[in-house]
Amino acid sequence: MSIDVPHEAEQVYDFLDVMAHHEKFTDHYLTNWRCSGPDRGIGAAATVTAALGGTKTDVAIEVVEAEAPHRLVERNVSAGGRRLAHGTYVVDRLRGGGSRVSFTYAWELAPFADRLLAPVVRATMRRANRRVLTRLAAELARSEHPLPP
Repeated sequence: MSIDVPHEAEQVYDFLDVMAHHEKFTDHYLTNWRCSGPDRGIGAAATVTAALGGTKTDVAIEVVEAEAPHRLVERNVSAGGRRLAHGTYVVDRLRGGGSRVSFTYAWELAPFADRLLAPVVRATMRRANRRVLTRLAAELARSEHPLPP
């Protein structure tokens, strides 16, 4: 899923690169943020509480790849290590100015119950992440100056 924003790719990437900024646009389902490691780049990390579908679980998030100003990959570990996923942000320049921000979340390993309920879990995650992108665009509008019209 993706959203277009009126900001240069470098501005978007610089915002996303700071782990603490993620709380601003994900706190509708990721709460109790505890950041660790460097503020930005590979090794930036946080432990959060994820509340989706009536369940709560702690999730360890760490940036494992950073390719400025285009791509950030976060590894997510939860369920006592039984759930491993990657969240990938891709920032592409748009021809007329601005950027397209895409986010993909994919499991590498999931508990049996998650796999059994995969269609429901995916739909819930899709809704939550659609809202993440909408809220990211709003945060960018508050924190950075967009391109002139």
